[in-house]
Amino acid sequence: MKNENKTLPVPDWIKTLAVIGPLADSKADMLGSWSAAGQWEKCVTLLEGINNKVNGKVRILSAKGCNINDKNTGGIDDAISVARRADFIILALGESREMSGEAASRTNISLPGVQMDLAGAIIKTGKPVAVVLFNGRPLAIEKLNELAPAILEAWFGGTQTGNGVADVLFGDINPSGKLTMTFPRNEGQIPVFYNTKNTGRPINPDNPYEKYRSNYLDSPNDPLYPFGFGLSYTNFSYSGITLNKNEFQKNEQITATVEITNTGDRDGEETVQLYIHDLVGEVTRPVKELKGFKKVMIEKGRSVRVTFTISAADLSYYHKDLSYTFDTGEFKLFIGTNSSNCVSASFVIL
Repeated sequence: MKNENKTLPVPDWIKTLAVIGPLADSKADMLGSWSAAGQWEKCVTLLEGINNKVNGKVRILSAKGCNINDKNTGGIDDAISVARRADFIILALGESREMSGEAASRTNISLPGVQMDLAGAIIKTGKPVAVVLFNGRPLAIEKLNELAPAILEAWFGGTQTGNGVADVLFGDINPSGKLTMTFPRNEGQIPVFYNTKNTGRPINPDNPYEKYRSNYLDSPNDPLYPFGFGLSYTNFSYSGITLNKNEFQKNEQITATVEITNTGDRDGEETVQLYIHDLVGEVTRPVKELKGFKKVMIEKGRSVRVTFTISAADLSYYHKDLSYTFDTGEFKLFIGTNSSNCVSASFVIL
């Protein structure tokens, strides 16, 4: 989700690596809410996965720092001491297995307990730090996002969590995952989702705190991380959208093509996302609706063309009489790397 100054993957020059945090070596929590039925004792923890990865070639230090959800700060000083002896730090934070799933609602979805105190203290050492999050829901981590140079969302990955996360941390796998849920800046933004309805007084992008608009007084409207967001160890650029034409009859096929270029220095996969906005419907429509996606491998320095075919079903919805059909009129089409970062084009159905 964040990778400032190419903190990740872990550089190959390091000699000592510290793995710190209450989720660093917790087998049971790797299964999340499935730990009740799963064989959690067979899980590979993050610490174990990193040890497997380096195979003795890098010195590994570890410290818990704190528990997942209590106020005891007694272990933070020890964690700081460990961090200062390391060249690079992996900080494993998040929720316990009981904190998500059935009968596990939370009113405060920030990091539980004193984990933010631990994170602040470790990051303050000035050492390179990558945070790995284990959690079953989006968390409100605006402060952590401000401080941490790199954040990897791992969710609850199951029995091979440690090995899988280590593959990403050390760059053997180029990450290509995308968020299926929006991350809010704080609880006050909730509910927050990409496919919201229009408002009569939309926010003014040139003055986001203008009075008498649909905005907050104390926070931006946009989320911390939007639906569909996810970084890679390379970069992708999008051309404009080419439509086969701009006006269509009801039975005509609509195609939209975009060219995507890998502008980084390694091969990578990109999940190309298609969104539609019906500008005027018989029933109010969301400002964007995900209608398709394609995952493509693009070699460094190369470009690929991705084409979407938009069907009648992609434009249809249930009307007041329960008929499933689409409206004539104006539509806007978006293609991009996430729900917020898109190129767009317009078309009309006559």
